[in-house]
Amino acid sequence: MSTQSILYAFLGGAIVGAGVALLYAPQKGSDLRRRIKEILEKKGILCTESEIDALVEQLTADIED
Repeated sequence: MSTQSILYAFLGGAIVGAGVALLYAPQKGSDLRRRIKEILEKKGILCTESEIDALVEQLTADIED
């Protein structure tokens, strides 16, 4: 494996781990949705409240499967 491949694997794992940590962190649902919206806005992705709700529902269903 090249150094670049190892770096990409590490970064990918870190991103997935951060996402899972956000979903499993002991927070109220409204606080979690607000944090997700803020993170997406920092990345230049604008979402409505209903889109955030749908995203959280989808991620929760995927995790429970």
